[in-house]
Amino acid sequence: MDAVRETTFIIAREDRGEDPKTILSDGLRIGRVPDSDVWLNHPTVSRLHAGINRIEGYFYLINLSASSAMTLNGRAIPFNEAEALAEGDVVRIGPFFLYIEHTEEIFRLSVSLQFALSVAEGEQPHKARVPTTQPLVMPARIAAVKSEATNSLKIFWDKRTREKAGRPSPLHPQAPPRTGKIRFNWIPTRDLVRPWPFAIFVWALIVVGSFSAVAAFTYKIAFSPDPISDPHTRTTFGITPTIAKQPDSGACTSCHAIGVSMANKEKMNANCAGCHQTESFAASIIPEHREAGITCTTCHTEHQGRDFSAMNAALESCAKCHNDANKRLYNGKSVHTAHGGTYGYPVVNRQWVWKGLDAEELESKPEIVALLKKNRITPNQTQEWRNTQFHAIHLQRVRVISGINGIEDVDTANQVMSCSSCHKTGYMAANVDRNYPRTTCAHCHNTRTFEKSSAAASTTPSCTSCHVQHIKDTRWASSLRVAQTTVAAPEVVNR
Repeated sequence: MDAVRETTFIIAREDRGEDPKTILSDGLRIGRVPDSDVWLNHPTVSRLHAGINRIEGYFYLINLSASSAMTLNGRAIPFNEAEALAEGDVVRIGPFFLYIEHTEEIFRLSVSLQFALSVAEGEQPHKARVPTTQPLVMPARIAAVKSEATNSLKIFWDKRTREKAGRPSPLHPQAPPRTGKIRFNWIPTRDLVRPWPFAIFVWALIVVGSFSAVAAFTYKIAFSPDPISDPHTRTTFGITPTIAKQPDSGACTSCHAIGVSMANKEKMNANCAGCHQTESFAASIIPEHREAGITCTTCHTEHQGRDFSAMNAALESCAKCHNDANKRLYNGKSVHTAHGGTYGYPVVNRQWVWKGLDAEELESKPEIVALLKKNRITPNQTQEWRNTQFHAIHLQRVRVISGINGIEDVDTANQVMSCSSCHKTGYMAANVDRNYPRTTCAHCHNTRTFEKSSAAASTTPSCTSCHVQHIKDTRWASSLRVAQTTVAAPEVVNR
């Protein structure tokens, strides 16, 4: 049996008043699908109802509808069975009548619409149009080739039914089939299935929220670098006199504002100054630091562990900030390592550059003010003003360490500094030794100030021993200082 051959089909639609159209194809599709070669738009017509093919010079009609009937000259054609067509044959599908005219190469099909009895109820052969010639296909010949033709047509239309007869839908592949021997390429889609049901997001929100709530109460460290220091977790004060209005008790909102914004940091600094405001302490900042934008949190950090000392960290921050390696500008000005890299005598280019205490600092040190008044020294006397303050800070108010000469304090029985602690010669005469004191400063003011140890930073002098930040702090004093010493009025030595 030869394969299905390509044929010229001429379709004349008498029911629609359209001009005949010519189709060159290997099979004529008849059905209700709009892209059918012969479109029969009626509910009794299946989407792909029938097909017509040419095999070995004969035209065959095959019934492809299992649900709707089709007749040839009044005789029903069973589903998936083929019948040979002859000149003048009439095919009925629903209310449509298809009149057959053909030659060996050209097949003409005329379609008319006539509403009558259902095809399933049977009908007599249509007499409206009588064939003018004898059928080209003889019954004996049809019987001989019918079986093989039916098998060929079943294979031919089975493949096209799967690929082309389906109604266009979102699930139908839009891309053309791939080339090659296998042309059945079904591409699965999810167009009709919601890819992410709303319930998934709801359950995901519930699960994530539950874990977050558990973590917030169980693993607090996940929301902070480290625990806060012990002084901020106390429920009672640990030092006397107190430097805060009330114990923090580990409350986050005592320092932090709710939310993430620049206002949080500003409020945190305001909370520090508001809480640390007592009779013995005030969170004041010197004018130079205020102009440079230094705040409480610049020096006093937190969340460094329970054993962390905010006071020691602040003392260490002095040298970290005032360092040649610090390239940051503060109010347009840079900072450098203090005293040329030493903790010594304040001399630059052989000139004494110590500025003395300002008015606010003097206000917190009435004993020095009394000494200045007793010696009748005024701020206009610049050199004498600084000289008196410098000696008043050191003489008989600071304990001596090993290697430094001192005298015994009658009130405390401590060895305290005297003139001979720094001046080897001439300290009570005119020829005062001004060179040796420059070497003795480093005995006390040395790098041990910033060494981390179990001992408190107050055991050695630091930057704040001279440069006091919180001038209203009556509690802070280096352990080398003798706080209860009655300051004698030493003889002022001009420097």
